[in-house]
Amino acid sequence: MGGWVYIMTNKREGVLYIGVTSDLAARVLQHRAGKGSAFCRRYGLNRLAYVERHDDIASAIARERALKAWKRAWKIDLVESVNPDWLDLFDHLA
Repeated sequence: MGGWVYIMTNKREGVLYIGVTSDLAARVLQHRAGKGSAFCRRYGLNRLAYVERHDDIASAIARERALKAWKRAWKIDLVESVNPDWLDLFDHLA
């Protein structure tokens, strides 16, 4: 089973939340409904800013841990490398 690493935010260069899931659409909907995590609920994180697909959940978890250790500026650069306008990528999920 594959996995996804994702970054949620509330606005361009706003608060960032990095997570991992096997069902990206369901997880984003949980965050938007205020049931995903207390952190996302507290800061109103409802915009999917970045996603990475992994072939297995173990590699997704390892990547999530690595990204959480990154400096904030590196995380912002990562988002902007694929989503320079900070669009909500949830609207573009197939």
